Amino acid sequence: MDWFNWIGLIIVVIIMFPNIIYAIKKKEDFSNDIGKTILLFEQIGRYGCMAFMIFNIPYTYFNFWFGNALILYVVINAILVLIYVILFFATWNAKNLFKVLSLSILPSLIFIFSGITLLNIPLMVFGITFAVCHITVSVKNYERKSN
Repeated sequence: MDWFNWIGLIIVVIIMFPNIIYAIKKKEDFSNDIGKTILLFEQIGRYGCMAFMIFNIPYTYFNFWFGNALILYVVINAILVLIYVILFFATWNAKNLFKVLSLSILPSLIFIFSGITLLNIPLMVFGITFAVCHITVSVKNYERKSN
């Protein structure tokens, strides 16, 4: 893989598609009163993950490091993305912790798994940052709306 990761671009586009639709249709479900610091780091993690899923920066990215890693990368990510999209639309109107956790953990797993499989150090760092912050923000939003 060169500096551009077509597979990563496809993964990001597929993940973002339902999110864009949801953001347009359900604007009221988003809250910014969680805490500015955690929201800032969530966004840094999100955009860092998206950028490093698509662009491979020399000396921070070491490509697939074991045999059949490309196949594993494609198959596992395809399964995780498919589960994510199915759960996204299956839980569209749900207001439960399962929805919140599954839709925040799955993209986090995709980013972290991709970073590990590609030995992409920035993607691993941004993936962990995104995971911690996104799951926290999602759960806090859920708790705020449940009370």
